[in-house]
Amino acid sequence: MYFFAAITLFSILGAIHYQMNFLALLPFGIIIAYLCIVDFRKVFFLLLFCLPFSIEVDLPGGFATDLPTEPLVLILMGVSILYFLKNLPTLKGDFFLHPLTCFLGIHFFWIFICIFMSADTFVSTKYFLAKFWYIVVYFFLSGLILKEENTLRAMIWCISVPIAITTIYVMIRHAGHGFAFDKINASVGPFYRNHVNYAATLSLFTPFVWYLKSTYKRFSIRWNILWGMLIIIILGIIFAYTRAAYLALMAAVCAYWIIHFRLIKLVLLVALVASIVFTSSLLNDNKYLDYAPNFEKTIAHKEFDNLVAATAKGEDVSVMERFYRWIAGVYMVKERAVFGFGPGNFHGFYKAYTVRSFETYVSDNPEKSGIHSYYLMLGVEQGIPGIIFFVAILFYFFYRVEIVYHRETNPTIAGILMGAYMCVIVIVLLLIINDLIETDKVGSFFFICLAILVNIDLKQQRKLIGQVSSPPK
Repeated sequence: MYFFAAITLFSILGAIHYQMNFLALLPFGIIIAYLCIVDFRKVFFLLLFCLPFSIEVDLPGGFATDLPTEPLVLILMGVSILYFLKNLPTLKGDFFLHPLTCFLGIHFFWIFICIFMSADTFVSTKYFLAKFWYIVVYFFLSGLILKEENTLRAMIWCISVPIAITTIYVMIRHAGHGFAFDKINASVGPFYRNHVNYAATLSLFTPFVWYLKSTYKRFSIRWNILWGMLIIIILGIIFAYTRAAYLALMAAVCAYWIIHFRLIKLVLLVALVASIVFTSSLLNDNKYLDYAPNFEKTIAHKEFDNLVAATAKGEDVSVMERFYRWIAGVYMVKERAVFGFGPGNFHGFYKAYTVRSFETYVSDNPEKSGIHSYYLMLGVEQGIPGIIFFVAILFYFFYRVEIVYHRETNPTIAGILMGAYMCVIVIVLLLIINDLIETDKVGSFFFICLAILVNIDLKQQRKLIGQVSSPPK
């Protein structure tokens, strides 16, 4: 303690004297290093707690990072690799051999293959490395830690509390503008990129808070706290004015009944057929050209009611700009159907494939945003196989959730599993018109939910095997 106090004192004095503020962070680095050696699970839960507070920071050379989460992810990635290598003989291999893990591994391997065929290898390599540490930490390390009911509860508490705090912060700022629709983007910073990212984060975690609440005694302190946070989060979603989040959350509620009545196979089949028919109808004889916007009428709107009306008429700039990029994406998929243009390369090459009749006044895209459809982005950057591998992960996840949920006897675990399922439903629907899975506030939850399902599934399988191998006397 004396040593740590001395280090703290000298680091603060050094930061002041040399005007190097990062020196003041040295004590925190020592604490993190100590915890990584003694109990890295605490660092993992610290990462979860920091997720809603993370801030995007642009770095020189075209790089960007999320602080403080990405440094923590890098530290935990190194710790995870060392831990897995050290304990390789004693680790249970069933998590690594689970079909969902295998599907994820195939998808990740295909990303690696696409690097070698990339139109810009440097960008694709950055994308691959970022995906690597996401998967190692949020999937494999989550699978190692989030095994028992107490750790699953801790995970929800570690995330829901800061989400509620950031929501209160945003709503206070937004209230200063009279909750005006055109001021929401200015109110969500610095913790959220825009109102879509804000609403998505709140929407996808709402099911977890709902189901954790139901596990506590009515009117107990924790029950009341969770109810309070749930109300705050729902109010945040309402005043985020994000159409996709409203629809995704309502669909997640409906999705509960799909699992309840064991209809997941039928729904997956209908969704697949409907997607193929809808896409084919738009591409047939260039039918999509009928939806070209009126340049003078397609504008941004400052009132939410006007935005909804304009969306129905095809006069909202955000919707029509998506069409502009989606059409370019379709032509790019036709150009490189197998390997795509390489991970992360949509923005660098899409302008040459756009159709001018769909151009809007924001099509110059100075913020360098993406295609706003994750599935189409996969086709552009990883070819048609990239779409197939990712959809295979989703289909197997939904197929297995139904089986595992109805087999689970612990109501708390069943509720958390349902929360993970509804969380993925929200993400999957948001990905239709967004590419949020590459952000730490959305992509992290996606991989965590996959790991939760794998762990619960494996625990059930081990229990069933134990019952078979030990018949009653």
